[in-house]
Amino acid sequence: MAELDTSGGGKHKGGKVRSKKASTRVDLTAMVDLAFLLITFFMLTTTLNKPKAMNLAMPDNSIKTSQLPVPESRTMTILLGSHNKVAWFMGEPGKTAPTVDSYGPNGLRKALIENGKAVAASHPGPDGYMIVVIKPSESSTYENLVSALDEMSITAIKSYAIVKILPVELDALKSQNLL
Repeated sequence: MAELDTSGGGKHKGGKVRSKKASTRVDLTAMVDLAFLLITFFMLTTTLNKPKAMNLAMPDNSIKTSQLPVPESRTMTILLGSHNKVAWFMGEPGKTAPTVDSYGPNGLRKALIENGKAVAASHPGPDGYMIVVIKPSESSTYENLVSALDEMSITAIKSYAIVKILPVELDALKSQNLL
């Protein structure tokens, strides 16, 4: 039982003799019980770390469909490398040297916006949007892929896909020291 004693202290010799007052006693048992009850309640009801999840719809691999021909000039390939760097190029792999950038507003986002505008200008019509192909390498991290998908959402890219990286593109990453 927890108690708080508020009595006057020790005995004083000499001086006035005062009448003895009854000391006030505060019983803290109920407050301690309430404190433990609140601590237990918050420990059981609090979420310590909220999971970060993104809805990602993956296609079914069992159904084989024919692929539609897409002009190379409408595709932008993003290669996710190591050290939080990304390499991108327009068109076919191996024909143009990849540009190394970082994630964020001045890196990948700026390239996506500029290339999207260039593709829309060169391909007028409702199907004149840019198609982005994201290719993570073995040295990239899950965070890099999420950052790339965030950039797709921020820049409102209509069509993008995550596919396996080709050996030609791995060589391009090696030449840029991103593997």
